Amino acid sequence: MLRRWGFDGNFKLEMLSMNPFSMQDIEVCGPRFRYRNGWLVAEQESPKIHGMSIRLEMIQVARLAPKALGESADLVAQFLKHARAKGGGFQDRSGSPDLYYTVFGLDGLLSLGVECDESDWLPFVTSHGTGEDLDFVHLCCLIRCLSAAQNLRGVREDLLSHLNRFRSQDGGFNPEPNAPYGTAYGAFLGVGAMQDLGVDLNHVQSDLQSSLEGLKTSDGAWGNDRQQKVGATNATAAVMTTLRQWGGPVPSGAADWLINRIHPMGGFMATPTAPIPDLLSTATALHALAGVERGVNEEQRERCLDFIDTLWTNEGAFHGHWHEDELDTEYTFYGLLALGHLNA
Repeated sequence: MLRRWGFDGNFKLEMLSMNPFSMQDIEVCGPRFRYRNGWLVAEQESPKIHGMSIRLEMIQVARLAPKALGESADLVAQFLKHARAKGGGFQDRSGSPDLYYTVFGLDGLLSLGVECDESDWLPFVTSHGTGEDLDFVHLCCLIRCLSAAQNLRGVREDLLSHLNRFRSQDGGFNPEPNAPYGTAYGAFLGVGAMQDLGVDLNHVQSDLQSSLEGLKTSDGAWGNDRQQKVGATNATAAVMTTLRQWGGPVPSGAADWLINRIHPMGGFMATPTAPIPDLLSTATALHALAGVERGVNEEQRERCLDFIDTLWTNEGAFHGHWHEDELDTEYTFYGLLALGHLNA
């Protein structure tokens, strides 16, 4: 239980201010990256990013989770280490090395302050070249891993070219090449990948915002695609987080919509009619709400903590929901992200 991890109601943060998105001169991403006065500074040459990227702000929040986990943080680190695949990188649920799960494995260890030797994962990552044959999701994961390793020299333009194949005709991103319309998930991943490549997002702001406008639903939220007429938690959280990258306002009604997705037993539901809450929806909703400075109240927070308690295993990982038996790096990272927000 979270209480046995050493959390009490008077918990205060020592490593960051009470705003998890604060821009302090602290080391956010290990020895290769540092934020100073709002700029990302790398030990070797890399594009400068003004403000904090989607990836880095999630890592910064997840770094708060060990304060709640206490000694159990070591169990999480061991689980993530054991999730490394024999062929390099981190394994998927079938035990095969996978770029998608490698992203969460690396970011999870980084959030816990645990070093991961590049020899354990970088050869696997670079074996995919510039991602010409990868699908959209795995291409974004390749870009993220190469960016984390500061290994973009000589491949950045090719990676960006391959990424642009997934720009939709309305200016957004879609996992299907040359699709007429973008999706919420596509925009979230595409913008994150552009940030990892050091692309100036101002060049795509108008097109992407226009694409996301078409995903609005009548209930004050967003769906993942234009066929969805009712809002979805993960899509709404993705759009809110994406729009915030340009510093503009996010419709206030969206935050209210997300708050209303809290289940009576804690956690957030994926849709208004979902029967149970899940960890992905909980982590993404909390992240989106914190980004617009709209947190949950104390009673809601306690319920969410109790919900995450029910997903914890003594293997050092989190289940995705109450009916989920598999454990993986993805949901374990989302457990860290959710705990980070609930203890901020």
